Amino acid sequence: MWYHSSRSKFKTSFSLSLLSLLFIFGPAAFCQEASDVFLVDAKKNILGFKVFSSSIEQVTDSKRYDNQPKFINDSQLVFSSEDDTGNVEAILFSWEKEQFTNMTRTPDKSEFSPDLTSCGQYISTVTVEEDSSQRVWLYPINFGEPELLYDDIQPVGYYGWHGETAALFVIGEPNRLVFPYGREDIHTIAQNTGRSIQKRPGTDEIIFLDKNNNIVVDGKTTFELKAFHTETRGITSLGLALGGSEDFCWVDKNNILMARGKELYLRKVNKGIEWEKVGTFTIPGYGDISRLSISPDTKKIAIVLDRLD
Repeated sequence: MWYHSSRSKFKTSFSLSLLSLLFIFGPAAFCQEASDVFLVDAKKNILGFKVFSSSIEQVTDSKRYDNQPKFINDSQLVFSSEDDTGNVEAILFSWEKEQFTNMTRTPDKSEFSPDLTSCGQYISTVTVEEDSSQRVWLYPINFGEPELLYDDIQPVGYYGWHGETAALFVIGEPNRLVFPYGREDIHTIAQNTGRSIQKRPGTDEIIFLDKNNNIVVDGKTTFELKAFHTETRGITSLGLALGGSEDFCWVDKNNILMARGKELYLRKVNKGIEWEKVGTFTIPGYGDISRLSISPDTKKIAIVLDRLD
């Protein structure tokens, strides 16, 4: 790894209002829909995995973009939030304290896809810089000077950590998923992949959606889940993803969650291809689930619901 130095029912200390936002992905512009973050209780034991849909609590409440939540421990998550000026910052939410904290304050930049690095000392983000460059930056949790990661790899749209290395979704024609073994060894895993990039717990695997080939299942476009083995650089298949869905997260090594519409589904990748519905969320004023994340202890799930108003 190389570096280049450099809302809700809860009370907040900053503005969390959100509208549509133009997030520049190279030559294309994608409109970010107004959305909010919610928390749901879950339970995993020897009997299986259960989601308590009735426990849903709203974390943010605005008409702008609150999205891309990621748990950094069992009591805190980070997410991207647009303020009333149109700037997007990385926000830390501690639900036990009902407290929000700005992890970034960059009026001339916007931070997306926040996460915690393996060392626990930085919040990483895809940062849209002043010149519209998109690279991964590291923001110290002690609010020191940020550092630029992989200064020569851009434009980055998404990423996923595997230990101290980030697999990067690089925007282009076509888009590429790469794994930087070193400055002179940036390995292309695949082209035309999905935006969700997740390490499979307890393995050397990075999981992604292969969008080169798709089939239609029950009227839904469906892609294949692929595993990149970082040790051998080989790729294997984990079968089909949930039709009509793109984002996913791991409950554990063998159980994966995806969402479609207002529903959450679980699949045991080591036992078959069937998806089991485990939760339904019908909230007045909100539409479909667009993102999801699960806490390390599997007791909380964060979901993002798109606003209808």
